[in-house]
Amino acid sequence: MLHRAPRTLILLAIPLAAALMAGCGGGGESDTAMEAVPAASMTTVDPATAGTISGKIMLDGDAPPADAIQMAADPNCARMHDSPVMTEFVITDMEGGLQNAFVYIKGGLEGMSFPVPSEPVVLNQEGCVYVPHVLGLQVGQELNILNSDATLHNIHATPTANQEFNIGQPVANMSTTRTFDSVEVMVPFKCDVHRWMNSYAGVLDHPYFAVSSMDGSFSIGNVPPGDYTVGVWHERLGEMEMAVTVGEMATADASFTYSAAE
Repeated sequence: MLHRAPRTLILLAIPLAAALMAGCGGGGESDTAMEAVPAASMTTVDPATAGTISGKIMLDGDAPPADAIQMAADPNCARMHDSPVMTEFVITDMEGGLQNAFVYIKGGLEGMSFPVPSEPVVLNQEGCVYVPHVLGLQVGQELNILNSDATLHNIHATPTANQEFNIGQPVANMSTTRTFDSVEVMVPFKCDVHRWMNSYAGVLDHPYFAVSSMDGSFSIGNVPPGDYTVGVWHERLGEMEMAVTVGEMATADASFTYSAAE
């Protein structure tokens, strides 16, 4: 059975004048990483018995039409594109597969500890949009924030469980690294200079998460056999969850369907 949680509210409009004042700002930044968990206490997952959670995230009904993003306020952004850039709030394929949904194990891993990946996750500012639009990483894992554009960007993370940060990157090829200390689904990002730019990061204390692809499909591998609660989050359509059982070397289905009418 699917259980709905309250919808996510998104506030994007920020006055440009205040944004430019914050463009080079710091404020509430933290590079503190989580203390290392001793290797002996890490959960060992046997690949010979591990299973998979997979499925598709679907939208029942017509997706709201995407809007063209108006980039004329910054000519540096506008000249990077030969055709209009569309909003990414609700993206589906011809069959209703929903892109950019964050799927994760929400319950069932209590008492387990997992190593933090040494490879950073990258959030890029490219063509005056965030790439990717939705991402996931673990507590203590490095997030490498890049500016690939020859214009000022301001990366403003507004979490509730973690520490807010506000970083100016005025020139191309700048890079900043940050980490998160607490689990949070989701951490919003915005650019105070370009009000249309937004992105989200799911921060978990385990590696069992995925972002739905262009056709709505996802797969979470190397899952220890057991009973779990799987959650899904979407920025406009809200959250749902379901119970699944992962057998040894088996694939459990965790497909979700949102309703466009809600």
